[in-house]
Amino acid sequence: MIASPVKPLFLFVLTFSLLLVVIILSPSPHFLQILPPVPSGSSLGGSVIWGVKRTIEWRPCKWWLEGHLTPLPAQNNGYIRVDCYGGLNQMRRDLCDGVGIARLLNATLVLPKFEVAAYWNESSGFADVFDVDYFIQKMSGFINVVKELPKDIASVEPFRVDCSKRKGQFDYIESVLPSLLEHHYISFTPAMSQRRDRYPQYAKATLCQACYSALRLTSSLEKKATGLLDAIPKPFLSLHLRFEPDMVAYSQCEYTSLSRSSVAAIEAARVDRKPWTGELAQIWRKRGKCPLTPNETVLMLQSLNIPTNTNIYLAAGDGLMEMEGFTSVYTNVYTKSALLNQEDFTRMHGNTKAALDYYVSINSDAYVATYFGNMDKIVAAMRTYKQMHNTLFLNRKAFAEITSQGLEGAELKNALWEVHKNDFAIGRGFALPDCFCEFEL
Repeated sequence: MIASPVKPLFLFVLTFSLLLVVIILSPSPHFLQILPPVPSGSSLGGSVIWGVKRTIEWRPCKWWLEGHLTPLPAQNNGYIRVDCYGGLNQMRRDLCDGVGIARLLNATLVLPKFEVAAYWNESSGFADVFDVDYFIQKMSGFINVVKELPKDIASVEPFRVDCSKRKGQFDYIESVLPSLLEHHYISFTPAMSQRRDRYPQYAKATLCQACYSALRLTSSLEKKATGLLDAIPKPFLSLHLRFEPDMVAYSQCEYTSLSRSSVAAIEAARVDRKPWTGELAQIWRKRGKCPLTPNETVLMLQSLNIPTNTNIYLAAGDGLMEMEGFTSVYTNVYTKSALLNQEDFTRMHGNTKAALDYYVSINSDAYVATYFGNMDKIVAAMRTYKQMHNTLFLNRKAFAEITSQGLEGAELKNALWEVHKNDFAIGRGFALPDCFCEFEL
């Protein structure tokens, strides 16, 4: 007779335990907020793009993670300094390539030189942006890095090797190694087009380690970046929007329905880069060469079911045009100029601002890029490295092709959804195959 109350008690305990397991294993409220349900009647699958099941995952290649296991040669061929130009992300790209090349040529790496560029409102060097000691420590086993040169060459300027104006695929073993062997201390800026097929895996691993594991912001800069990140309401999406006058002028694309001020700013930036016209303009646009306008970006985000009340951090430079149409739809938009102390912000150089955008973007709940530039490639790869998969490149080529067919309304949004659903599932643009390997899920 004592057994009768045990069964109800057992059922209660079992039910409570199952409920507890469900609560523990369910996504956190924070995650649920970034995947809000779509209002009933939507034909786009019932959730935002981040709910699409991925079929392919990118992970750091095994040969990279084990790259430090290949012993460094006892003797090297000399010293190499990588000279980096442009904005922060362009200089970072050059640095990544240059470190791999230095290992390829069996050289000791001298700390890179970030060239002062008036165009980018820049005066900060490598040590002003990145933690030097951390960089040297993380590169240990991959390549030797020195802060100072030996006394016999410390006062000598490196022999400059020009890699910029070579046609075809540039081969460093044939073209640069002889100069290194002769002069023992050289500097160069990596060529845009290179032969990586001759890179042994230890050189590729060195490039990957430098680019994605060894670069950490200085403590003072990271403190600013953390403060900015903390000030953004959570969860949030970081959007890298490119529609500045110089960007549009450089693209040689023509746009209709822009404001007079935008047209004037673009014309002032064109110089001799005249826009394509007629059939050539359509061909150029269908190749995905034209930056998305803020209004086109709104349409794209809506087709992906990104709710209009989403918190959006605008990772962008100064001078964005035509933003009124964007902010009238997506109203929770945040910028570093609005969130940071105004006095601090006005004193910041271009590299500092770019570093803040980079830091926020690699730590955001989601990242969307309207272009495929240096920052976008690095941010996407870093997010992949950190296993943060809510990353997407808006497909300008598909947008041009679909809109040229005259699709409108729900039909247009459905077509854009299908394209980006497939892009997200396979991780298009998530990571560069130079360092990351593909795994089927």
